[in-house]
Amino acid sequence: MDIYERLEQDHNKQRDLIKSIKKAELGSDELDKLWSEIKVELEAHASAEEQAFYSELMKDPDGTDETRHAVEEHQEMHEMIAELDIMDKSEDLWMKKFEKLAHKVIHHVDEEEADFFPKADKLFNKNEEKEMLKAFNERKPVEEKKQEAAA
Repeated sequence: MDIYERLEQDHNKQRDLIKSIKKAELGSDELDKLWSEIKVELEAHASAEEQAFYSELMKDPDGTDETRHAVEEHQEMHEMIAELDIMDKSEDLWMKKFEKLAHKVIHHVDEEEADFFPKADKLFNKNEEKEMLKAFNERKPVEEKKQEAAA
């Protein structure tokens, strides 16, 4: 597995969680559990991705603009998560707001996979990609623990 496949693995998990949340009953224990899970997943993924992958892309002038855009999207998602976290999950308004977050996440991961990853793949050699994969795999569990502790 390379860094791109590893990131796509997380993206697929995020897509699956989004589908499950949209099917869950408002105010249910299942929704609470899924919300906790996706919050940790999105925040930990974003932090680990920024540290292991985006930081390397920022070193190359050809990767700077897209990387900044991706980090801005992470920040927007972070803010939406914070808003959703304090809202009542038994209300329709919560699901409407979640659908906006879901749209943002899907847009972001689709854009990364279709545009960003192929460009990045041309910037890095296999050794650099292995190092990024190693860094991501080390960082992600640390970020998950941080997110779980903050919940």
